[in-house]
Amino acid sequence: MRKFPEHFLWGGSTAANQIEGAWNIGRKGISIADCCTKGSKDKPRMITFRTKEGDVKSQKMFTLNVPEGNEIGCFDGFDYPSHRGIDFYHHFKDDIALFGEMGFRMLRISINWTRIFPLGWEKEPNEEGLKFYDEVFDECIKHKIQPMVTLSHYEMPVALTNKWNGWADERTIQCFTHYVKVVGERYRGKVKYWLTFNEINGIQFCGWMGAGVTSNDPQVIADASLHQLVASAYAVSILHQIDSSNLVGNMIGYSTSYALSANPQDALKLWKNYNDTYFYCDVQCRGYYPSYIFREYEARHIQLHLTDEYKEILKKGTVDFISISYYMSTCVSAEEKGLDIVNGNLAFGLKNPYLETSEWGWQIDPIGLRLGLNYLYDRYQKPLFVVENGLGAHDHVKADGSICDSYRIDYLRQHIIEMNKAIYEDGVELMGYLPWGCIDLVSASTGEMRKRYGFIYTDYQDDGTGDGKRLRKDSFGWYKKVIESQGEEL
Repeated sequence: MRKFPEHFLWGGSTAANQIEGAWNIGRKGISIADCCTKGSKDKPRMITFRTKEGDVKSQKMFTLNVPEGNEIGCFDGFDYPSHRGIDFYHHFKDDIALFGEMGFRMLRISINWTRIFPLGWEKEPNEEGLKFYDEVFDECIKHKIQPMVTLSHYEMPVALTNKWNGWADERTIQCFTHYVKVVGERYRGKVKYWLTFNEINGIQFCGWMGAGVTSNDPQVIADASLHQLVASAYAVSILHQIDSSNLVGNMIGYSTSYALSANPQDALKLWKNYNDTYFYCDVQCRGYYPSYIFREYEARHIQLHLTDEYKEILKKGTVDFISISYYMSTCVSAEEKGLDIVNGNLAFGLKNPYLETSEWGWQIDPIGLRLGLNYLYDRYQKPLFVVENGLGAHDHVKADGSICDSYRIDYLRQHIIEMNKAIYEDGVELMGYLPWGCIDLVSASTGEMRKRYGFIYTDYQDDGTGDGKRLRKDSFGWYKKVIESQGEEL
């Protein structure tokens, strides 16, 4: 296999709400992630709130429907995993040193909006929060690691939800753009690569996680989507104005899909399924709402409040590159009765009989990544970046402290091979590869630690035990060699 291009950016990805902890330190405000309880594979995560009558209750995160006037927040008696994370806040120097030891050229990390603006609408930023990220970025630069910053990764201030239902209200756009301008100016020269919203298409699956809205009502989701797309375009323009060398990308959750059979009805459903995947990317890359979404909204009686001003903003603020998360693929069929269903990271569909599955039932499909990269590059002709990919699994620490995770190495190896083919056989322009959870962190979907992705084991357990010690897994040394050999030694 040929070496990857010399400019190819190897590294890993994280999110502030899943690693930082220190949820109430340094004048940090409460984020929407802070209000999510711990779940499990069989137990959903819950959102906690106080009713008008003063009672504390909870509802399932993915089917949330909290009436107006209730106060979402954090309350005694609940387990909120983001409050501790893996305590990166106090260990970031040691953790970044480990990334440097592996040879990372880039680390994807998010800025927790509530560290900068605790409530979301303040005029003046929180200097303690700004200083913390100064130190994080300085440490990255010390180890020759370029930071890639996600501006919004499920961490918007819950105060904005309680005030006017988060992104359902257009006033959140102004709060967000003010935040973007502050961090863009503060970290000019330290951060060149930016992402606007993590998995922006996730709004359609979970309005709470994606947009801090208190229901999945179709009109609310459409409004929140419009406001985030406009805010993303504003962010692109702002960051370009601050520094013309800034590169600003979008980020979508991507899952390759296949028609289950040659039935034309299956092919038609596959096409419609891809429209759902591409919609947000269409707007962020092309600068306008595609015709098919107007037809869909009309059929569902959804009002689109797309003003001339918004149209102009979207046109001016198209992204420089496309970034994706990719973990699995699914199948679709016009007739689903009696067929096996699988789901994963923003992926819901039918089981593919030709693929193996992970412990969590996610279908492993490296060729699906190659196909997805080709589909995206052919559609948009913009550079691509894989900023999430990985295998969640149980890892077992042996008596000598070693952790044999050959299953993770096999998974990543196969995906790297397919990326190489996409570059050299298919002509795809691929900027880099940042596997998800390069250090074990809290799972976004379940809030657990036992579903581990990292090259580095973090000794925190779901029962509250563990001292946070970091241990190198076998994949640590393997990935170090991959980077050193520019992907040639797998």
